Amino acid sequence: MEMCEVNGVRLEVQRLAGGRGASRAPIVFLHEGLGSVSMWRDWPASVCAAAGREGFVYSRRGYGKSDPTPDVRGAGRLGPDYMHREALEVLPGLLRALGLQVPVLLGHSDGGTIALIYAARFPVSACVVMAPHVIVEDLSVRSISEARTAYQSNDLRGRLARYHADVDTAFWQWNDIWLSPEFRDFDIREECRRIQAPVLAIQGEDDPYGTLRQIEDIQPTRGPISRQVLPQCGHSPHRDQPDKTRQFVTEFLANLP
Repeated sequence: MEMCEVNGVRLEVQRLAGGRGASRAPIVFLHEGLGSVSMWRDWPASVCAAAGREGFVYSRRGYGKSDPTPDVRGAGRLGPDYMHREALEVLPGLLRALGLQVPVLLGHSDGGTIALIYAARFPVSACVVMAPHVIVEDLSVRSISEARTAYQSNDLRGRLARYHADVDTAFWQWNDIWLSPEFRDFDIREECRRIQAPVLAIQGEDDPYGTLRQIEDIQPTRGPISRQVLPQCGHSPHRDQPDKTRQFVTEFLANLP
């Protein structure tokens, strides 16, 4: 594990060996709204080993062991453009610091959204997204509201505290903005039309945070897209169906030019 400074902020980064064929474009893993390096567990390493590619996993600001976001419920509160800022300001800086030029982006949930926004503006070898958000649905808002109740009244805070140095920052910077009225108009469908790289979009049939519209509405006009829907799978395909999801990813990457 190492710390990489981007725009004056230290981000936690884990490098994964690629084994055979490590000269292929590396995979950069982008976590969910409450995720971190450690919350991925060993799934990224298994993907890199199976695909024969080097990997990089990092925690965004306020998550894992990365620097916290000061006054996250006040002056430091995230704005409705927070995923665009991550995709267009932070991620390019991180890739430059790591010496990566045209990686494969693999994102889950918010991380998938960030990957799509980046791929619409910058060259990538491919974009793999699991349960991304391209619009805000009522279903998403209801589930995120339930997560707030669970954090305040149940054991969610204690479970998340194992993965974040500042668990309150990690939770509130995500929850507050998603439940704010100004975020309801978030919509990146038009941006997705500009993606030229191959896209693989994976979603579970039982995802409580989004309907299948989230992957159906990713419609690049120039790049190819493949969609996979997993039965008996919720919001985290890599946890609910790890082997099948890894198979989808490695087969997709094996067929890249």
